[in-house]
Amino acid sequence: MAVVPVEDIPSTPSVRRLSILGSTGSIGTQTLEIVRLFPDRFRVVALVANSNVALLAEQAKAFRPEFVVIAREDCEEAMVAALQGTGIEVRCGEDAVHEAAVAGETVIAAMVGFAGLKPVLAAVRAGRTVALANKETLVVAGELLVREAKANEATVLPLDSEHSAIFQCLVGEPMERVDRLILTASGGPFRTWPAERFPTITKRDALKHPNWSMGAKVTIDSASLMNKGLEVIEACWLFDLGPDRVDVLVHPQSIVHSMVEFVDGSTKAQLGVPDMKVPIQYALTYPDRWPAPHKRLDWASIRALDFEQPDLERFPALGLAFDALEAGGTMPATLNAANEAAVQLFLDDRIRFMDIPAAVASAMSRDAGGDPLNLDALAQADAMARRHVLELHSAQVN
Repeated sequence: MAVVPVEDIPSTPSVRRLSILGSTGSIGTQTLEIVRLFPDRFRVVALVANSNVALLAEQAKAFRPEFVVIAREDCEEAMVAALQGTGIEVRCGEDAVHEAAVAGETVIAAMVGFAGLKPVLAAVRAGRTVALANKETLVVAGELLVREAKANEATVLPLDSEHSAIFQCLVGEPMERVDRLILTASGGPFRTWPAERFPTITKRDALKHPNWSMGAKVTIDSASLMNKGLEVIEACWLFDLGPDRVDVLVHPQSIVHSMVEFVDGSTKAQLGVPDMKVPIQYALTYPDRWPAPHKRLDWASIRALDFEQPDLERFPALGLAFDALEAGGTMPATLNAANEAAVQLFLDDRIRFMDIPAAVASAMSRDAGGDPLNLDALAQADAMARRHVLELHSAQVN
């Protein structure tokens, strides 16, 4: 795809202009921590948030972007008031998000969900370098994004820890020498729970991730293993491999972030503490590595690195993702939208945890098989899936 070899990208310029889409989320805030480490190497030109006026205002005052965007129009007045007298321009709405997506040389795409798709396409069509944390973009529209990136000579760099690990293992290696990719999964909080306990899972249980600190939606996806399923779909598009060459292993320590197995039987792995700052910095500074005070592994304290096959009976969401990838068309868009809608219902205490994959499977059975290169068809599949999930559970309350 547009994840390009080292020799195709020049060394990092003295100052790199950044647009951060989703600056108030987990990835966005950690990206700004990296910027703080290298104030002379980065210039933040645009910050985008959905509705968190207070934090966006705090970030704007600290990093002095050319403008900020608050996506929700009902938050515009409060945003203007929060930045009054600073000289920082406030913009609002979808068009303004797209403007931010093309304002910087490098775009951190960290908006959650389907809403992140159009801004990423705008950045790619403008030939920007996109550090992609919004996994839904590749899940929903991987074929379209690949086509647009190639046509516009844009660069898409993986920012998720698993895909960054694979990317780092592939540096200097021709893809024809790759046998398979192995994505690792922590297994989430229910890895050791027997199936009979799953009906008792509560929202509080599901939000207790054992290793990572993430937003609520991603944490629920991790608990169901849907997050790993979405990453499988991403990996196939990022690295141009079929689903038969991408595997998943549960690795509860979250130290091995992913692996690449080569045709000669050798395997490369990228290891580190479970912290997103290293993959974020690698995407921002690629192809360079800059010294940074990020936490190191204490090798003497590591007693074991365990691996096991995922249990698809207890975690059917992972299997659904492979099914969607095999089906192609608009099926991945349907999978993603149904999951987003079902996760929100779970977070709103309207359905149970195991209703999430059941709702996704039901929506997938209704997918009409639209054109994956047609944005309208993808949007229709997305809307259909959300509507179906809401109708399915309109009367159900826990």
